Amino acid sequence: MFIPHTQEDREEMLRTIGISNLDDLFQDVPAPHRFPDLNLPPALTEMEVLQEMQSIAVSNESMEDMICFLGAGAYHHYVPSVVDAIIRRGEFLTAYTPYQPELSQGTLQAIFDYQSLITALTDMDVSNASHYDGSTAVAEAVAMAHANFRGKRNRVVVSPALHPHYRQNLRTYNQGSEIEIVGDEDLSSLSKGPEALEDLIDLNTALVIVQYPDFFGRVYDYTRLADKVHAAGALLAVSVNPIALGLFTPPGKFGADIVTGEGQPLGIPLSFGGPYLGILATRMEYVRKMAGRLVGETVDNRGQRAYVLTLTAREQHIRREKATSNICTNQGLMALAATVYMSTLGKHGLRQVSELCYHKAHYAARSIGSLPGFSLWSDQPFFNEFVVKCPGPVDEINMYLLSEGILGGYNLGNDYPELANHMLIAVTEMNSRDDIDMLADVLAEVSND
Repeated sequence: MFIPHTQEDREEMLRTIGISNLDDLFQDVPAPHRFPDLNLPPALTEMEVLQEMQSIAVSNESMEDMICFLGAGAYHHYVPSVVDAIIRRGEFLTAYTPYQPELSQGTLQAIFDYQSLITALTDMDVSNASHYDGSTAVAEAVAMAHANFRGKRNRVVVSPALHPHYRQNLRTYNQGSEIEIVGDEDLSSLSKGPEALEDLIDLNTALVIVQYPDFFGRVYDYTRLADKVHAAGALLAVSVNPIALGLFTPPGKFGADIVTGEGQPLGIPLSFGGPYLGILATRMEYVRKMAGRLVGETVDNRGQRAYVLTLTAREQHIRREKATSNICTNQGLMALAATVYMSTLGKHGLRQVSELCYHKAHYAARSIGSLPGFSLWSDQPFFNEFVVKCPGPVDEINMYLLSEGILGGYNLGNDYPELANHMLIAVTEMNSRDDIDMLADVLAEVSND
């Protein structure tokens, strides 16, 4: 609640800092610049502002207006109405970081429930609720592994099939540091599996990072790679699509030490690119190197269930010399949305969504792969995304699709020059059979042209 200062409050504060009026606060600002002419248009009424904003909004085409086959890390999934109904409640929507447990039990319980669901989904021991998106979670995994080895291991091996934005962010985080990032410079190994990373692992390796499914939608069994990583004394981090875990083996089962991921598919709309949710879970032995909020369950002095921030004090997040990372954010609202989504679907509902994505994507792949001029790039098993080699430039094909009300796939040539004229197509439960047939029909027109 905002309580405005009284005139007496203002006068007391001015006396305390030794000035007589508010204007004295701005004496250091040159007079010509204190009140610049902002050249603002005339004021509008509330009705006029609403009309103006609506006219701007209608110029944007949304997923309600178009058929979407664009993924590449952010996906058009159905969000049950209960998700918004709960996160829009004032006690959640305006909640601050829960530093005072006696005032924040509801927020803390929601975060605890989120952590519990993420650990069950990934088959890990502990999860936090503090990262902005999938890319920052990957970068934090590197910081965590580096801290685990006390800086004595500086090599990070990265799969070239890790999301290109994640790899860019990873280098941004670690520029100027002693960390050496290898593995994704040679893109000639894109068609190879995780075995291509094995020769890069040495006794200086702190972490190996792969994606599951990878950026191209392919699904690999990383058990052998995990064994090679652990034999060298290093850690394995796996970046996941959480929806895929409703169907596939969780990373904890094949030896992952750290699991990261983009939580946007879990009840968070596309929203022009954010806010999203960074997933990070790990094994208990590494918990004290994990940055961010961690909520624990205990009992109060009356024996009642209670929730607290545990293992890391506030100083962990704001004192550089004490912190693994300076992450100091409250992603509680996005974590709550994911919690409501997972709780609403349950494990059977999540599996159903996963199966719909899987089967619809495979139907689309068969339909498109049989078109003249189009072919599937890989025969590796995939989840809901696949790569198609196109008969012409992807941007031109996408413009043609757009004219037919279809948002096409991602142009892989933007990040992988070797994959010019290759399109990454994503299919979710939101795409009907008619949508997929329409995509195939329009692409057939492209091939005929």
